[in-house]
Amino acid sequence: MDGAVVGAVVVVVCVLLVLRSGMRVVNQVDRGVVFRFGKTLPGHRQPGITFLIPFADRMRKVNVQVVTLPVPTQEGITRDNVSVKVDAVVYFKVVDPVRATIEVQDYIFAVGQVAQSSLRSIIGKSDLDDLLSDRERLHEGLALMIDSPAAGWGVHIDRVEIKDVQLPESLKRSMSRQAEAERERRARVITADGEFQAAQQLANASRIMADTPEAMQLRLLQTVVEVAAEKNSTLVMPFPVELLRYFDRAARQFGPGSDVATAAPAPAPHDETEPDPRA
Repeated sequence: MDGAVVGAVVVVVCVLLVLRSGMRVVNQVDRGVVFRFGKTLPGHRQPGITFLIPFADRMRKVNVQVVTLPVPTQEGITRDNVSVKVDAVVYFKVVDPVRATIEVQDYIFAVGQVAQSSLRSIIGKSDLDDLLSDRERLHEGLALMIDSPAAGWGVHIDRVEIKDVQLPESLKRSMSRQAEAERERRARVITADGEFQAAQQLANASRIMADTPEAMQLRLLQTVVEVAAEKNSTLVMPFPVELLRYFDRAARQFGPGSDVATAAPAPAPHDETEPDPRA
C-alpha cells in the first residue's frame, strides 16, 4: 500500500514537471510562433500563459512594437548633379509574426538594407530643391519603396523621414550669396514701390491743393506748429507763395509793354517860342 502511494506521488510529480516544462509565458509586447517537429503551426500565441507539448514544440517570440531603425548616411548625386549626403530613419512594426519568422532570416537587417538602397535611389531621382523643401513627398515615396518588399515579410512601414541633408561647403557659400542677393532684390523692390506710392500720393495732394489754395495755407500753419513744438530759439516763417504770385501778376500788368502803360497820358507839347532872357 505504501509502495503504491509512493508510486502515485512520483507519477504525479513527474506529470507536473512535464507540464511545467511545457508552460510558457508570452509578454504583452510579444507574439509566439510555435514550431512542432520543425513545422510552423498556423496562427500565433497571444500574450499570457500558453502550453507546449514537451519535446515536440518549440516557440519563438516575435516583438510587435514599433521599431525605430536609423538609416546610415548615404552619399549620392542628385538629378541636377549635386553631391549630397543624406541620412534617414524608418519606423516599422511586425503585423504578421509567422511570416516575419519564416519568410526572412532577419527582418530588421532586411528592412535596413532596403531602406539604404531606396534612399540612394530617391536621391538620384530628386533635385536638390526637393531634398531641402519638398520632403513630405520624398517621405511618402520612400515609404512606398520600402513597404513594397517588406509587406511580403509581414512587416508594415509606418513612416520614413529624412533627418539631415549635408551639402558641400562651396555649395553652402553659393546658396548664402544667392539668398543675400534675393533679399537685396526684395529690399530694392519694396523701396521702389514705396517711392512710387509716395509719388502718387504727393501728386494727388498737389492736385487737391491746386484746386483749393486754402489748403496750402493750412499746411503752412501745420508746418509752423510742428516746427514750434521743437522749442527752437529761431522760427523761420516761409514767404507766402500767393503773395509772390500777386506781385508777379502786378508786374505783368503794370510793367513795360502792358496795356496800362500804353494808355498813360502823353506829356504836354513843348512851346517852340521861348521868351527872350534879356527881356
